[in-house]
Amino acid sequence: MNDRTSALDTLVFGVDIQSGDVRGDSPSYALVAFNGEDVDRDVVSHRKLRRLLDREEPAMLATDNMYELAADKDALVHFLRALPSETKLVQVTGAERPEPLSRVASRHGVPYGKKPMKEAEAAARLAAVNVGYEVAAFGDTTTVKVSRGRSTGKGGWSQDRYTRRIHGSVKRRARDVKERLRQAGIEFETDVTEKYGGYANAIFTVEAPPSDIPVSRGRSGDTRIEIERERRDGIEFEPLVKRRDHVVVGIDPGTTTAAAVVGLDGSVLDVYSTRTADTADVIEWLIERGRPIVVAADVTPMPETVEKFRRSFDAAAWTPTSDLPVDEKLHRTREASYENDHQRDALAAALFALDDHEDQFARISRKVPPDIERGEVISRVVAGEESVEAVLRDLRDEDDDEQTEPEHQERELTEDEKEIRRLRKRVDRLESHVEDLNETIDEREATIDEYESKLSEAKREERRKARERREVKRLERENDRLERRVDTLETENEELDEKLERLKRLWKLDHSNFADVDTDGDLVSVKVIEQFTRDAIETTDEQYGLAAGDVVYLRDASGAGRSTAERLADVDPRVVLRSGGNLSEVADQILFDHEIPVAPADDVAIQEVDELAVASEADVAAAIDDWERRAEERRKERKASMVDQIISEHRAETRSESR
Repeated sequence: MNDRTSALDTLVFGVDIQSGDVRGDSPSYALVAFNGEDVDRDVVSHRKLRRLLDREEPAMLATDNMYELAADKDALVHFLRALPSETKLVQVTGAERPEPLSRVASRHGVPYGKKPMKEAEAAARLAAVNVGYEVAAFGDTTTVKVSRGRSTGKGGWSQDRYTRRIHGSVKRRARDVKERLRQAGIEFETDVTEKYGGYANAIFTVEAPPSDIPVSRGRSGDTRIEIERERRDGIEFEPLVKRRDHVVVGIDPGTTTAAAVVGLDGSVLDVYSTRTADTADVIEWLIERGRPIVVAADVTPMPETVEKFRRSFDAAAWTPTSDLPVDEKLHRTREASYENDHQRDALAAALFALDDHEDQFARISRKVPPDIERGEVISRVVAGEESVEAVLRDLRDEDDDEQTEPEHQERELTEDEKEIRRLRKRVDRLESHVEDLNETIDEREATIDEYESKLSEAKREERRKARERREVKRLERENDRLERRVDTLETENEELDEKLERLKRLWKLDHSNFADVDTDGDLVSVKVIEQFTRDAIETTDEQYGLAAGDVVYLRDASGAGRSTAERLADVDPRVVLRSGGNLSEVADQILFDHEIPVAPADDVAIQEVDELAVASEADVAAAIDDWERRAEERRKERKASMVDQIISEHRAETRSESR
């Protein structure tokens, strides 16, 4: 039976380098479009090839060498990411070690020529009958990210409302995507980053390719959607037609049914467990993965459910002499991966059955010629209990149905012919050994690549941690410096406080006229500003510091404008004592609007020592009370003026309406 099926209802592109090199500036390609009947040929550039792929979306893009389309592995991954979701990149000459295209075409009866257009056509025809391997770099897991489509900006009077609107839009769009995935019956996981007013982003991890997801990428208003397929560890090759080899199967029945499939070479091909699927579903799963020779259980006698599976495949049965202990099952499956104890038990049964038949499989394999499939012979000998010779004779008879003459005695070979036959067998064995060694080398190289990838990741992580450690040390040093600075400033502040107290005491002792000021023994400090200008205010602020509740003394109060008055009002002083001229109307109005008392300096006895000044608390309080009385009268006058103005305006409007 031929497992391959024709792809006559699909469009296949075949390509081959026509001129140039993909590593150069402008390679051209021989392109053949084949739909099973018609063949279209053209020579296109790399850019035009990409446009045709996006427009036509062929089922397969076939080539004899994938690196004719990309310069290296990274470029190939980029090329695969840009392919339409329905298009497969197929290398028709094999996987990691491709064969010559001429040999593959000859084996499948496809016309071949050395010219690029003929090679492109051969590649297209081979892919159309499912010859080759799909080149894959992405899995079936897809990430759908819903995020902001606009920046929230740096701020403004309506910034909070704007940010809340964007985050609300992201949340609504995320809910819409979630509902679509649910309606499509697609499994997914959600990771949401909540922000003010909604979501900053929502990431859906979907177990499906982009073609099955009912959401498209793009930007809409305040949101955007990005769709990214999960990247595999490297480039992988998947056969277009999976070959069903002979295998050994282990079954663990029960509420959860588990099955394991092991190749005749001891490789674990797959494991499976289910609580809902029936026997037919499990049998279908096994059929997709091979043709069972032996069906095994981990207990004795064989459970009836396992016996049903064995009869379904007409396979040989295997059970241990006694139930397999858990520690032996753990040891035998230590190098395999499984998800639960049921899969482990099924896998252990298959591996122990393979161990038990290993010598028998080896003896049979030694008797099977290279041109006959050993799996078929092993299956008939083990399951059908036939002899190796009978099976080989039967298979030869099937291959030679037209032979009707009776067998004749072969002539005796000469010594040279015997030597030739012996050498040929030796060459076959050596070639087989070389293939095994090459496979081992490939496995080792894959392991090395994996370790190198882990090493690179570990180095990146170590560099990241080193950067974090350096940043932590820098912040610790900065923190220590600031703490020392705080200690220094606190010490200076204490010294200044002590100096101020000493000056007060000296002042009381050395000034005979101090009695005019300190009538109650209570003093208040006065901050002196030489002129009512911004520069003078800033100078006093830098030297002595201006704070809310200070008593401020303006030696020259004239000339201040709006901005200067607002600067002084921002300090919020307790009272402003003025001399050397009157305040401007603008400054007086601003200070009054901010309810900052302004009084003549002559009303308060101020005593100065060097740059410092003090005044009597009683004088200051009296000046403030006087200002409060004047301010209340001023407010009443303003109010009366406003009432008069309103009455006048109303009378004017009334007269106008009466006319």
